[in-house]
Amino acid sequence: MNNKVVSPDEWLQARQVLLEQEKALTRLRDDVAEARRAMPWTRVETDYLFQGPEGPCRMSDLFAGKSQLITYHFMFGPDWQEGCKSCSFWADQYDTINLHIGQRDVALAVISSAPWQNFMPFKQRMGWDFNWVSAAGTSFNQDFHVTFNAAGVNDYNYQMTGTGEEMPGLSVFYRDADGNVFHTYSCYARGLDPLNATYQMLDLVPRGRDEMALDYPMAWVRLHDQYTTD
Repeated sequence: MNNKVVSPDEWLQARQVLLEQEKALTRLRDDVAEARRAMPWTRVETDYLFQGPEGPCRMSDLFAGKSQLITYHFMFGPDWQEGCKSCSFWADQYDTINLHIGQRDVALAVISSAPWQNFMPFKQRMGWDFNWVSAAGTSFNQDFHVTFNAAGVNDYNYQMTGTGEEMPGLSVFYRDADGNVFHTYSCYARGLDPLNATYQMLDLVPRGRDEMALDYPMAWVRLHDQYTTD
């Protein structure tokens, strides 16, 4: 850390310059959000049959009476004992978010490729309440480009790139009054970044995310029951 130490007046001048940049970013973010909402849709022809602790449920059921559905593609492979720590980092916020987005005609569901019996003990361990179902036996994860036959070069984040067999992502759907379901949006990789409130908070502090010296970004992240207190 080698930031200059200046007078209050000089600090205020620097802050006002930064404020203009922040306002420009806010306006750009609003423009991008408007463009996202204006994206064309594609019809989802398959009413996927998912499995969960309460039995089978169709994709149409995941809307839970809402017209809009957010699905998070949670990395939990068929033979995994724990969920992806990065997906868990994001998921720690979902129960609180779910309460609020439900007031705006939005449902949330988390979907993984593993059988639900495999991830249910992990969900209970983490203390999560959100709806989490299994796409096992369906093509859902393959259709939305988050599960692949093998690690290697795959179609992920709208390009051919190196991936593992499981990758994170988020997809959004709309259900009209006639029951037709449409895919409106998906994002992957760094596109998920704004959804993590912890990272947004870290971006405000002097050392930021402080990940440059790590072997890889998020090397510091643990499942929330594995952190040690200093």
